[in-house]
Amino acid sequence: MADPTSTRAPTGATGVLVLASGEVVWGRGFGAEGHAVGEVCFNTAMTGYQEVMTDPSYAGQIINFTFPHIGNVGTNPEDVEALNPHALGAIVRQDVTDPSNFRSTQHFDSWMTANGRIGISGVDTRALTRLIRINGAPNAVIAHSANGKFDVPTLLAKAKAWAGLEGMDLAKDVTTLQTYGWDKGLWKLGEGFVVPTGVSTTLDTNGNKSPASLSPFVSSDVEIPQKPKPRVVAIDYGIKHNILRNLVDVGCDVTVVSATASFEDIIAHAPDGLFLSNGPGDPAATGVYAVPVIQQWLETKKPLFGICLGHQMLALAVGATTEKMHQGHRGANHPVKRLSDGAVEITSMNHGFAVDAETLPANAKATHTSLFDGSNCGFELVDQPAFSVQYHPEASPGPQDSHYLFEKFAGMMKTK
Repeated sequence: MADPTSTRAPTGATGVLVLASGEVVWGRGFGAEGHAVGEVCFNTAMTGYQEVMTDPSYAGQIINFTFPHIGNVGTNPEDVEALNPHALGAIVRQDVTDPSNFRSTQHFDSWMTANGRIGISGVDTRALTRLIRINGAPNAVIAHSANGKFDVPTLLAKAKAWAGLEGMDLAKDVTTLQTYGWDKGLWKLGEGFVVPTGVSTTLDTNGNKSPASLSPFVSSDVEIPQKPKPRVVAIDYGIKHNILRNLVDVGCDVTVVSATASFEDIIAHAPDGLFLSNGPGDPAATGVYAVPVIQQWLETKKPLFGICLGHQMLALAVGATTEKMHQGHRGANHPVKRLSDGAVEITSMNHGFAVDAETLPANAKATHTSLFDGSNCGFELVDQPAFSVQYHPEASPGPQDSHYLFEKFAGMMKTK
């Protein structure tokens, strides 16, 4: 496109990204018209853009996708991590083409429009990624106007005025407002989301149960005895649906509660284990109300498992600190070393804050470390059954490198 620092839209430009530092990046807008302000980060995954856009951990962020062909497989109502998208916008290299996947039900452009999300194509995403790597994740405004008219000085002022993610508690904005049970299992081709019980029941794409289909070898009037499932309460700081599906897949009875649930609220469900979810924002801000609840749970000596923000919450609860990262880790190709045996797991990550490994207490043993920058990616408590990881084992980029973590958690509850 034209000079990236120009405030006048070049011919054909209907989208713009205005960084708080003053850089202006032009492109072709798609999706919804309007503007949104947030932090620009880059994601290196080659697949899963719909999951990325709907991941609550991306609240307050604009995604710069390094893979050029975003949108080419369309969208569908199954590949989502929350009921609504949470990322503010998408920046892509190539124009969004017509979908070429048999599961597609809607063009990505139409999906973005319907969900009020702004996109820009025609951007040199590699150059923007280099800028983020050098200068850190910037605050910015993304805007789309079909007539190509933009008030760049006003957009710049909005970008400069935005406070940024540091110190911001976003878990309250994305968490559930009510407690609910979850029984959807993992997705299977031709079956949808399977509920792994004695009677095979599936759910349609809206989460509704379809008529039960009994085994041809079992009479419909015979009750199949079931072993008691370990009860898990999952605290929703911005939880991804596939985490819940994996918990169900390893045999857990799952109840989801709000990020602000009290210890008494949690204990009322008589859980065998507590799960701390992923989520957006600054962990230190969320920890103001989350940490005291986690500390009370730790006194019970019952199993606990945390992922991403949940990992950071556990760290804060045992006295460690977190810090804002320069550019963050976001993608489906992050190598993590498992310290117990030296194995390398290929992981999916999405975090802009990290646990300061130097501040972990003596009873917290590091279990995983990033091979990109050496940052802490997991620890466990040596004096009780509690552990957490910084990455997303449910995203399966390995594809099964990290599924053992869910089995480990389930095993802790069964043997406690």
